[in-house]
Amino acid sequence: MSSDKNAPQGAYPRPARRNPLADCPLTAAFAAVGGKWKLTIIYWLAHQEAHFSGLLRRVAPISHKVLTEQLRELAADGIIIRAPLGSAPAPVMYRLTDYGRTLLPLVESVRRWGRGHIDRMAGRD
Repeated sequence: MSSDKNAPQGAYPRPARRNPLADCPLTAAFAAVGGKWKLTIIYWLAHQEAHFSGLLRRVAPISHKVLTEQLRELAADGIIIRAPLGSAPAPVMYRLTDYGRTLLPLVESVRRWGRGHIDRMAGRD
């Protein structure tokens, strides 16, 4: 058994993820903000920066592990900033970057479409 320890995954910034289909803007968009939770995380960070635990409560029922993965991917793509508030194990704040704020019209459009879809499926259209 090796006694070497690896640095925790959050210790070093991840490189931006590659677009699996070069020059396909839809694939690039889905790689950056696709999935079950990313738009919801962006939505809440648009209202105010938040600690991990605050996001965990707002984005419930997301798991700790999945939230961690999603935040790391959003940070790697330059959409959010992870800002430690002191030396480890200090709390960390997450906030949108200026680049991340460019997603807000998309998030609002998806939110409005979702509201209409809920109403339609409930027979309230």
